[in-house]
Amino acid sequence: MDHVTSSGKSSDLKNEDCKGKDGPVVCFGEMLIDFVPTVGGVSLAEAPAFKKAAGGAPANVAVGISRLGGSAAFIGKVGADEFGYMLADILKKNNVETSGIKFDPNARTALAFVTLRADGEREFLFFRNPSADMLLKESELDTDLIKKAKIFHYGSISLIDEPIKSAHLAAMKIAKDSGCILSYDPNLRLALWPSAEAARNGIKSIWDQADVIKISEDEISFLTGGDDPYDDNVVLKKLFHPNLKLLIVTEGSEGCRYYAKNFKGRVGGVKVKAVDTTGAGDAFVSGIIYSLASDQSLFQNEERLRKALHFANVCGAITVTERGAIPALPSKEAVLQFAAT
Repeated sequence: MDHVTSSGKSSDLKNEDCKGKDGPVVCFGEMLIDFVPTVGGVSLAEAPAFKKAAGGAPANVAVGISRLGGSAAFIGKVGADEFGYMLADILKKNNVETSGIKFDPNARTALAFVTLRADGEREFLFFRNPSADMLLKESELDTDLIKKAKIFHYGSISLIDEPIKSAHLAAMKIAKDSGCILSYDPNLRLALWPSAEAARNGIKSIWDQADVIKISEDEISFLTGGDDPYDDNVVLKKLFHPNLKLLIVTEGSEGCRYYAKNFKGRVGGVKVKAVDTTGAGDAFVSGIIYSLASDQSLFQNEERLRKALHFANVCGAITVTERGAIPALPSKEAVLQFAAT
């Protein structure tokens, strides 16, 4: 039987280096509506019709963690409009804590039109001028929620514009000072930045503060100015930093590589028939953060880390077998069932 603490909560998941924190994973940033063509393999101009879906990487990750049985919260801003209420409702239905969501009566919820063209390239068209997510102010942060977080997770889109940029930096500082693990998925969306140089500088401006970073091969090439993303030396010299506990490089269906203080390696991918790759990276991130929230020995224990990364790979694989991000995010049962086959 699990040892039950005086608060009545089971303490079997407590880990010595958690500093006793058992709070939620708090995801910070944008939540928006993705409009996806009803038929595949067409450009946005050719699409006959669009289907709406909840999107925004930090929100997807929050739902992903909750689906796996973890505790997650979201901090961000949406419009006081039908889409904004719909998004908050989707989070609530997925058991994500929504006390950190603000509704802006003067700005609309962001929209993104996304398609996977016949040549396999993703095409994005964003409507954010400015959208509500860009307008979250530092004074609107739910600081108590951030302070009790076990892991604070964020991207880079919230670094592009003010006032959200200042709110993002302030939230990171509160999280760091409260002993949270800082988790960063830059999630490069070049179309939203004023220039490639601004994107590179912006993404790197908070690089050395993260404990955990997840990047893709394309993002390595972009951040290093075209270096070989498969070269360990490039990654270790240019991207690994002294404060970093774990750097993960995702390689799509091929799996992922990991770099920790004392070891590095790769975990092979899981082969499935892909229907829609939207949300696969976010599902992967949910999987690894979910594991980290319950077991911080992953930073030191390579065998456990490899198991957790395989679990995350399975989360990503299951997600590509269905359309949309949030609808396709798996439950823990689905992951374990898939892993057992």
